[in-house]
Amino acid sequence: MTPTTATPSAPLSTLSHAPPWPLGFSSGGVAAGIKKQGVRDLALIHGDAPLTAAAVFTKNLICAAPLQLSKANLVASRGKISALVINSGCANAATGAEGFARAQRATTALATLLGVNATTVLTNSTGVIGVQLPIDRIERALPALVASVQSGSCETFARAIMTTDTRPKWSTRTIQWTDGETSHTCRVTGVAKGAGMIHPNMATMIAVLATDAACTPQQLDNHLRAAVDRSFHRISVDGDTSTNDSVFALASGKAGAAPAPELAAAFEAVAQDLALMVVRDGEGFERGIEVRVYGAKTGSDALQVARTVAMSLLVRTAVTGGDPNWGRILAAAGRAGIAFDPNMIRVSTGGIELFANGAPTTSDPAAVRGAFTADTVAIELHLAMGSASDVFWSCGLTKRYVEINADYTT
Repeated sequence: MTPTTATPSAPLSTLSHAPPWPLGFSSGGVAAGIKKQGVRDLALIHGDAPLTAAAVFTKNLICAAPLQLSKANLVASRGKISALVINSGCANAATGAEGFARAQRATTALATLLGVNATTVLTNSTGVIGVQLPIDRIERALPALVASVQSGSCETFARAIMTTDTRPKWSTRTIQWTDGETSHTCRVTGVAKGAGMIHPNMATMIAVLATDAACTPQQLDNHLRAAVDRSFHRISVDGDTSTNDSVFALASGKAGAAPAPELAAAFEAVAQDLALMVVRDGEGFERGIEVRVYGAKTGSDALQVARTVAMSLLVRTAVTGGDPNWGRILAAAGRAGIAFDPNMIRVSTGGIELFANGAPTTSDPAAVRGAFTADTVAIELHLAMGSASDVFWSCGLTKRYVEINADYTT
């Protein structure tokens, strides 16, 4: 096999239309009456044949009922599933035994309509915590949901899982390779929802990554976890990890076995696209933050410093105000718990060096101000302790974020 990577697709934020699902997938969405607005709030992705599946779930101890059920079904089905159903408008979290029973009713009713075993149906929910799932509405809507399913665009599915998102999120990559004289192509397409309660160790966020490459459950799990670690575990909007966070990976196998390095890269690229879209759609978003740390002893050291700076409330409020108060960056790095020499660290923003050799540098105030008012404030720290590096993304903390979450249920 001689792999040849195709030119990557452009990030979907620059495209006007949603990408298609890979071969072997169909999806749909309907309004079940869960949301007050009467918009689509029930989504389904279905395989033409059994799908290989893997997933990563929230580490929050308050784990929502649908996630508990999906974990059990992944084990029972040995990673071979038929469908994934997601509702928005109600998280079905902190709902006790009744919440779990309602999640089971939904998957069982859908399985009956599809003619499959209930253990091959995965599920998740997103919305307000502590409210019982309106299962009667969902059961009434399931026949229409199944009838809505079609191959092609992922747009209906992507829109039906949104909550406080202002726009749908999708991305895709293609891979080309040759086997002798035969050319092959496969695709990785992903969708996500999320705008608040975004933080590592699953960032209220749900994502689905689908591919037509052939994978075993273990191979798919490996690709997924590596991609999540370099994307959704590198973002934060507000420091809160939700009860329903999850990323599902599904493979139809219709395109055959793709070269593993190229498939892994495609998973990571799609996941990172989606993660950055989540940050840029963060509740009340006005300005992004990218923190890159170089010269650390280890990758974990670099990540710890980058995360601490990116999540600092003082750094985030300075960014919101376009205030070039770079001392907050330096102070945040100093409390990250990672050893470095204050006389060796260098701090830059937008390519302008602000601190070096233990003292402020001479820089143009107007240029520095411009760097702090950019669409994304790019912060770099060089620790001079080694060769490891990492990156973390967040956004400014705005008045609008407080307004949205002060009135979320009222």
